[in-house]
Parts: sequence; structure tokens; C-alpha cells
Amino acid sequence: MALKTSPLDIYQSLKNMITALEIAPGSRVTESQLANYFHVSRTPIRAALQRLESEGLLQVMPKQGCFIRNIDILQISHYYDVRVALENLVLEEVSRLQDQSALRALAELWRPDLQTFGVELTDDLKEAEERFHTDLARLSGNKALLGYIEDINAHIHVVRRLGWPDSKSIIDTYVEHHLICELLLARDLAGAQSEMTNHIRKSQDGANRVTLKQLYANPRTIKFE
Repeated sequence: MALKTSPLDIYQSLKNMITALEIAPGSRVTESQLANYFHVSRTPIRAALQRLESEGLLQVMPKQGCFIRNIDILQISHYYDVRVALENLVLEEVSRLQDQSALRALAELWRPDLQTFGVELTDDLKEAEERFHTDLARLSGNKALLGYIEDINAHIHVVRRLGWPDSKSIIDTYVEHHLICELLLARDLAGAQSEMTNHIRKSQDGANRVTLKQLYANPRTIKFE
């Protein structure tokens, strides 16, 4: 394990591990276990855990340790519902841009014939798919909207990634991302919003089919001692 000593480093590492299911949902870990894992004292561990608790990623129980949040499929579905409204608001903001050069660049990045990120379900492609939505939010210039989109992404991250069942889903993603940009470039806000809604609902349907067994059976789960 690479040496990370600051509470911020440890917080970010633990957050990534929780959202990637490298620490099993519902499992118990202690400050001592984590201090041994990161090769640090318990002080930065405690600070990181307090921040993660405030974000709802775990619950700290005095004298018992901390317990990683369980996955609530219904709650994740509700996040998707909120995501539809937020991302359509993003499109409304982006549609007002006078300078469309950044939007054109984003459309070019997702051209189906170029397949810039490949057609294999790699981590790079998964990250690019999530980044498309934050890139649009960033283009809107509305920092509050961007923050909300990033927060929702963090909550649906794992289930969203498991919901890509086949290569057709990857090709569809290129087509849909590109079309959303093209509709915005054509000043067709209603068309872009309709396409975005369909795009998110497809992702939601895939997430709803993810089983708890899939979520908890992660071969990369770390065993703390």
C-alpha cells in the first residue's frame, strides 16, 4: 500500500474504495485496521472517517468500529429520477451559450465513427461516460448544478457501471452522447432534453437489473486484519 499520510489523502482513498465496493457494504472496519493498512497513526484515520460519516458513506459506532453503508437499490433509483431533472436543467443552461466551440469539441469526442474511448468496457471508457455528464454541467457555468451532478454520480457510481451489459450498450452510448450534443448545437433544446431523458432512463433500467449478489460479489474486496 502506497504511503498516504494526510487526512485528505486517506479520505479520498477510502471514499474510492467504498464506492468501488473494495470495502464490502455493511462490513465493519476499525481505526486500528485502517491505520495498519495505510501505515499511519489513528489520528488522520479518525478525521477521514468523520468526513465520510458526514457524507453518509459509513456510520461510526463508539467502541464498535465503523460500518460501511449498505446498498439501497430503491434509493439509487430515486437518485436517477432526480438526475433526469438536473441534467435537463444543465441542457437548458448550455443551450444559451453563444460560444459553442467547447460543445462542438465534446460532440467530436463522442462521434460514433471515431470510438475515441474504444468499444471494450474498460475503466477509461466508464470514466469517460461519467465525465461526459460533468463536462456538460461544467459548460453550463453553474457551479451549483455541477456540484449536484457530481454528488449524484458518487451515489450511483457502482450500480451505474455494472448496468452496462454488452457491447451494444457501449455503441449506443456514443450515439446518444453525440446526438445530445448535436441537438444542442442545432438549438433544439426540447430534442436534446428528450434524448437525455431516454439516455438516463436506459441507464436506470440497467441499474435496476443489477442484483445485490452482483454488488456484493466483488473479487477486489479488501480483507482487513
